[in-house]
Amino acid sequence: MGSLTLVKPNMHLVDVDERRMMFHVPTSSLFELDALSDELIQLFSEEAEVSAAHIKARFGGRFQVDDVTETLAELKSLKIIADAGSAAQINMEPQAVESFPLTTIVLNTNTGCNLSCTYCYKEDLTTPSKGDKMGFETAVQSIEMMLKESPNQRQYNVVFFGGEPLTNMPLIRDVVAYCEERFAALESEVSFTMTTNATMLNEELVDWFDAHRFGLTISMDGPKAMHDKNRITVGGQGTYDVVKQKVAMLLSRYKSRPVGCRVTLTRGITDVEAIFDHLYNDLGFAEVGFGPVTSGDITSFNLTADEMAEVFAGMKRLGKKYLKAALEGRNMGFGNMHMLMTDIHEGNKKQLPCGAGVGLLAVDTKGGINLCHRFTGSDQPLFGDVSEGLDKASLATFVETRLDRTDTGCETCRIRNICSGGCYHESYAKYGDATVPSYHYCDLLRDWVDYGVEAYTRIMLENPSFFEAHVSPRRSA
Repeated sequence: MGSLTLVKPNMHLVDVDERRMMFHVPTSSLFELDALSDELIQLFSEEAEVSAAHIKARFGGRFQVDDVTETLAELKSLKIIADAGSAAQINMEPQAVESFPLTTIVLNTNTGCNLSCTYCYKEDLTTPSKGDKMGFETAVQSIEMMLKESPNQRQYNVVFFGGEPLTNMPLIRDVVAYCEERFAALESEVSFTMTTNATMLNEELVDWFDAHRFGLTISMDGPKAMHDKNRITVGGQGTYDVVKQKVAMLLSRYKSRPVGCRVTLTRGITDVEAIFDHLYNDLGFAEVGFGPVTSGDITSFNLTADEMAEVFAGMKRLGKKYLKAALEGRNMGFGNMHMLMTDIHEGNKKQLPCGAGVGLLAVDTKGGINLCHRFTGSDQPLFGDVSEGLDKASLATFVETRLDRTDTGCETCRIRNICSGGCYHESYAKYGDATVPSYHYCDLLRDWVDYGVEAYTRIMLENPSFFEAHVSPRRSA
């Protein structure tokens, strides 16, 4: 054989007690190394190039030749080792994007919101009375565009967003009625999702959402002092008391699907453990997820570098509690950790950070097509209009640019297929260009994913049934 070399960007080693695990980056898969494969990788880590003479000197008399040859072939097939001097494949070759398999459409029901949260990223936000509401015809055109681009799918999702989506309930009711009839005729399933600040909920609405099996997420930032710091009314009053009351009513009546909570972390709000404990244990949300603000338009709300480190340290402490619960067969509703476990368990190898622009698009109140809900009202160019159709050429150019990792920091990063360059809107807000990967907390993300790999390994070794019981059902729900 000729000389071989290690392809370091395609693997990451993790020690769990006495076991050596290898996270295979190209497939987001996990392998336990036996003594031979472990020592082979050690040899390749020590030498820039490994020849047959190196291998004979290291393994001769200790391992069977056939075993060494077979293990080398396996590592080569995984692209962990490659012929020296060859261009070892690390990423997929840049590819042309020709189709957009949309299964999720986000409808921006109203630019108006009854709150005036200080950190809101929505550039077109206004009060409900001045809000620009989406019309039924625009919503129908949005849904028909999705069906045109991606016909004959088993499952579709319609997301209602705002502003505050409840400020346009007549549209939501009409769209749900239209969709249930339309998708039933196609023998496809349709689900509905909505994020709301909860202040406008009442028993009649909750029962209606329950009847139509909405996936509901409530925006809430924690205990009263934390929540009221930023989530305020137009008149400047805190909203914690009313939201807490509405949530109690919602959780007591809503039975069709688990209700989750999304927390926005801004400067000065970093105690994720206290926030989680209140929202999960005191209020009773099924799942709590955290969204750190790192690149918002109003820089005074962005977390500092030290605060980001504090947030991730707190998330890892919560992750230990998640791990303990998982080993006992319980699912602790820590959304960030659960999503990471899902990605690793399913072997998700994301070439893009999310489905935006491919499987998901958002439509603004005028019918303009945006990458996602975060871009409606921004200066980011539209990708067509629902009345005229999708601008496939422009959207393909955008997606292809993000798919090409050449000469980017993502090219050899070990979490490139989990992070995939980060949120488009963060890049847009930070650099003014949504195609540029978001680099400003890469080290923290790598450490977070490393921790996730170790936690996943422990669960797989000690209680693998956890994934069948709690991870796979969550995805299907």
